[in-house]
Amino acid sequence: MSDVDVLSLVSLAGGALGAHVRDRLRERGFVGLSTRHGYVFQRLQVEPHSISDLARTLDVTQQAMSKTVAELAGSGYVETVADPRDARRKSVQLTARARAAIDAARQIRAELRASVLQHVTVADVDRAGAVLTVLLDQLGVGARIAERSVPDPTEE
Repeated sequence: MSDVDVLSLVSLAGGALGAHVRDRLRERGFVGLSTRHGYVFQRLQVEPHSISDLARTLDVTQQAMSKTVAELAGSGYVETVADPRDARRKSVQLTARARAAIDAARQIRAELRASVLQHVTVADVDRAGAVLTVLLDQLGVGARIAERSVPDPTEE
């Protein structure tokens, strides 16, 4: 693979990692999840949000977010509740099933990291993490990671 540039490798690894996590989640009974849903999960870990707030924060249309929330609600991953600040508004929140899926995804990534560490050192992984942090900052998403508001890059 020495003839493939590092940014191409990063792109390919990101796609392969996403597919790996989705496949392992399905094996563990978490069906109906897509990469797009993960971006919504990340935002809802902060606190419940209205569909409008989710759409604005994740840079999609309200119609697209309504569809995504309906998919997630239909699979038991989110529910709508009265907004505690304004009873006229509805907020979307994660269910226990969604939190279990998030925990499972973290475990899957930890297992993969352990597998990688059989071939490289912790220092190697830490250096790669430092490079990726700079790359994400250069691409303008570093701050959004901390806010859990990174938009799905496949949405147009």
